[in-house]
Amino acid sequence: MQSSNNTFRLAYGTEKLHFGELHLPATAGLHPVAIVIHGGFWHIPYDYTLMTGLADDLAARGIAAWNIEYRRIGDPNGGWPNTLLDVASAADFVRVIAERYQLDLQRVVPIGHSAGGHLALWLAARPYIPQDNVLAQTNNDVPLAVCGVISLAGVSDLLMGWQRKLGNEAVAELIGGSPDAMPERYTTASPAEMLPLGVPQVLIHGTADDRVPFDMSEAYTAKAQAAGDDVRLIKLPEVDHFALIDPTSQAWAATVDALQQLLQAG
Repeated sequence: MQSSNNTFRLAYGTEKLHFGELHLPATAGLHPVAIVIHGGFWHIPYDYTLMTGLADDLAARGIAAWNIEYRRIGDPNGGWPNTLLDVASAADFVRVIAERYQLDLQRVVPIGHSAGGHLALWLAARPYIPQDNVLAQTNNDVPLAVCGVISLAGVSDLLMGWQRKLGNEAVAELIGGSPDAMPERYTTASPAEMLPLGVPQVLIHGTADDRVPFDMSEAYTAKAQAAGDDVRLIKLPEVDHFALIDPTSQAWAATVDALQQLLQAG
């Protein structure tokens, strides 16, 4: 279904919320792909429209943007494990549509904001999930390969997010319990517990963020680098949580620059 010029709403599964909007560049050719993942502490009512402006901006720059929706806490069957499985299925769907929409499968980068930053990093970690784990139970045995990942003020460490009760204890709601009660779930859902991810990572975070603390990205970066990953933290002084998804902001300009570097290296 075509929503507007060069934007297509596509279903990646059978559920009502199994859809995304593919924003295509106006030019022909093999397009690099950004998988765009909204945040909202994994809860309704926050939805994919938070990222529409960013997706439009990326398409105008020659990058196809796959702006995905997924079931969240508050949706029927949202939360564990379907929130993560939906995002995995949406990412893998890029392979299905690649030929029709001229998408370059060698240059795919997830970009997520806040809880979406967690999900973007987790997409890069998926290949390390054991095949018998519930989070590996998608329609594809081999997860879509990504050439890098960008976290915008992401919840990169679910253990720290749980300890700090971010989003009114949203982490416990997503996982279904505490780290003591559900240790194996945190092990396969928290990017910080799954390091090294084996792909370049860029974390972008403002020091004035009152939703996800800047020091979470600092701690994650140090841990990832110690594990041998190629990780870069872009510190944005006095920048708040939501400036990162304003396509007119300097924070977004820094994101576009980081994305273009990842795609060139991919």
